[in-house]
Amino acid sequence: MSQSYEVIFENNRKWVESKVSEDPEFFHELAKTQHPDYLYIGCSDSRATAEELMGAKPGEVFVHRNIANVVNTLDMSSTAVIQYAVEHLKVKHIIVCGHYNCGGVKAAMTPQDLGLLNPWLRNIRDVYRLHQAELDSIEDEDKRYDRLVELNVQEQCINVIKMACVQERYILEEQPIVHGWVFDLRTGKIIDLEIDFEKTLKDIQKIYNLTSSDWVMSRKTK
Repeated sequence: MSQSYEVIFENNRKWVESKVSEDPEFFHELAKTQHPDYLYIGCSDSRATAEELMGAKPGEVFVHRNIANVVNTLDMSSTAVIQYAVEHLKVKHIIVCGHYNCGGVKAAMTPQDLGLLNPWLRNIRDVYRLHQAELDSIEDEDKRYDRLVELNVQEQCINVIKMACVQERYILEEQPIVHGWVFDLRTGKIIDLEIDFEKTLKDIQKIYNLTSSDWVMSRKTK
């Protein structure tokens, strides 16, 4: 096997030794259960790892990653993760995090056939279509890509808020809150896009209100 592959197991051995030396019960406690406050939905890009950029420890962040941090309600993977995190793990915050220099976003703005990637990137092309006037007015190509990264995060946050499990639990418990972030690879900093969750929820409920069922409202009054 290649040396680059074998080094992973050596790194794991050192990590285990380090954790046990700090706390002999670390893995015993880790194996019991998880109670993360955060669901992080990010890009699969190898440069943007959730726990490292957040400074989080094992057990603190529930993570889902895919190309360009897309939340497509027809994608069983992302929707299952969100529902499990909201209904069973009871996360308090859902974070959608994009990053500048995202290859998926750049590919979505490239007029070419990308094969199996086409239906996935169509989600981002739809974001481009919704905000075409603003994006086309940005002459600098790099800044245009950066802005689409931000707008993609914004639209994916809306897709999260559309989900019934998110709306229902928020009515019952005033959690979770949905946040939009961008990770700047050039500086290492997280940028909070300051998504107004309550206003966004109120605005979209005119069309996507999934909380008027009797059982939800009866639970609210108990």
